[in-house]
Amino acid sequence: MKLSLSASTMAVAACLFATPAAASFESCVKNIRAQVLSAGIKPDVVNAAFKGIAFDEKAVRFSRTQPEYRTAIWDYMAFLVDDLRIADGGKMLRRHDKTLRAVERAYGVDRYILAALWGVESDYGQDEGDFFLPHALPNVACGGRKPGVFTTELIQALRIVAAGDVRLQDLKSSWAGAFGQTQFMPSTYRRLAVDFDGDGRRDTIRSVPDALASAANFLKKAGWQSGLIWGFEVKLPSSYSGPVGRSRKAPISAWAKRGVVRADGSALPSAGSFGLIRPAGASGPAFLVSRNFDVLYSYNAAESYALAIGHLSDRLRGKGGFKTPWPTDDPGLTRAQRKRLQELLIARGYYKGEADGRIGPVTITAIKAAQKKAGMKPTGRPGTRILNVLAGN
Repeated sequence: MKLSLSASTMAVAACLFATPAAASFESCVKNIRAQVLSAGIKPDVVNAAFKGIAFDEKAVRFSRTQPEYRTAIWDYMAFLVDDLRIADGGKMLRRHDKTLRAVERAYGVDRYILAALWGVESDYGQDEGDFFLPHALPNVACGGRKPGVFTTELIQALRIVAAGDVRLQDLKSSWAGAFGQTQFMPSTYRRLAVDFDGDGRRDTIRSVPDALASAANFLKKAGWQSGLIWGFEVKLPSSYSGPVGRSRKAPISAWAKRGVVRADGSALPSAGSFGLIRPAGASGPAFLVSRNFDVLYSYNAAESYALAIGHLSDRLRGKGGFKTPWPTDDPGLTRAQRKRLQELLIARGYYKGEADGRIGPVTITAIKAAQKKAGMKPTGRPGTRILNVLAGN
């Protein structure tokens, strides 16, 4: 979820390093440890948190790129809203129906939106995160990414542990420190996490009710309007030259006058204010989005992220895919297809490793080699074209 930028810059900035020189890293970590202790965290908690810490190149590298901003929208949507995530979401809606309905009543946030957010953030609790939070945050801070902010997040995380809400060893997270089934930053957790199952602990890691209610509390506090749809796909007149941008909202009647219609042929809403987004430009799908889309955006500041949650929520309701195709002749791959691509790359000797569907530097290098051999531009992008080449289609 979105990282808070409200923390003041701390003295750790002096410890920044461009290369993982052991001395500079150890000095920086020592400085951060001292600041954590001075913030009042008990020494036994600090000692356990910093035990065995070492330079983590992966955490630092991940801190310098985010898929919402660097991945083509059709790739991003292909692996986030695939058949498996839709099917798993349906199972979770049935399994946790009572909890989802209770959270919806308590906070006014649509249960399908909550299920979709849960699915996007942690694959319905199946993906805990690749990093140990107390080690990742010092690495990212020492690696030059907003040192004051990440040191503050570390302090907040250890306060959560000290309060008894979660166990230190359970703090698996993203490189940035977002943890739990709905991926709260520690500072956000401290402000907005709730104990919905009534056990006296706010545990968004092990408790599905706490995780879903905490996310609903976030969305409600961010301005979620009960009963308002996030948005919908539209078709525009070929001559359209009007406003574009989610912030440029207008009454639905104004959009109707501009010739905008719903892509599925159904009637426009009778009321409401919407903005137009075109995430792939004029030749791709277009959407009218509401204030609730902006609320989803606030969870992780990227329109592609908000669109993924909105679209997944629609698919979980039983609605179909987008009517307008993405403007590419090389569509993105689902997670299953990405795994198949890796299997083919391994079988053909392009790299050794596990086929897990995750595209990292090793896979990208292998894709480039395969593309070059096939006479394609070596971009390293996992697309349908290179998958078909390797599969002999």
